[in-house]
Amino acid sequence: MALIAPRTRRKARRLGLRFIGRRDFIRAISGAVAAWPLAVRGQPAAMPVIGFLDPRSSPDTIADQIAGFHRGLKDIGFAENENVAIEYAWGRDQFGRLPALAAELVRRQVSVLVASGGSRVAVIAKAATTTSPIVFAVAEDPVKLGLVTSLARPGGNATGINYFNVELYAKRLELLRKLLPDAARVAVLVNPADAATMEATLREVGPAGWK
Repeated sequence: MALIAPRTRRKARRLGLRFIGRRDFIRAISGAVAAWPLAVRGQPAAMPVIGFLDPRSSPDTIADQIAGFHRGLKDIGFAENENVAIEYAWGRDQFGRLPALAAELVRRQVSVLVASGGSRVAVIAKAATTTSPIVFAVAEDPVKLGLVTSLARPGGNATGINYFNVELYAKRLELLRKLLPDAARVAVLVNPADAATMEATLREVGPAGWK
């Protein structure tokens, strides 16, 4: 996972570029929240609010990730309901609900909007606001998704993590071909509900197919 540098050089030096284990990616999101110190920490009169947008049904479905998110917040000095509030918006397994939920979080003027659950959620969050800070975790190139202008100079209001999952699909297929040279057919499972990831997956895997 590579942490994308934020839009200013000062923030870029603070976040830098590093690689982390996938199991800790949501914890890394909470670390990326620290990239927006003025938005989160610059409100002494009221408790700052983090908006957490996720397509799944409830926190029970991603309990480990939520626990990691809380640990990450603790690492940077925040504890839920003590010095920061978290407004959760669950899509209940319906992506069609997410645009309205994202818009509602923006209307509530959350200090940071966390787009949890993949590239489609990040794109929806980006469409909801051009001013509120957004933190995302995506499996594919955030530039191609339109989340940032470039990796070196992201610009705009979004920062986050690209864990290069889509880019590795072709490498995995090449490795599988070496392990099973006699295999004649390989199935690739994709989720048609996530069109962006599906298209990127097929684009990467196609040229690396069996020859």
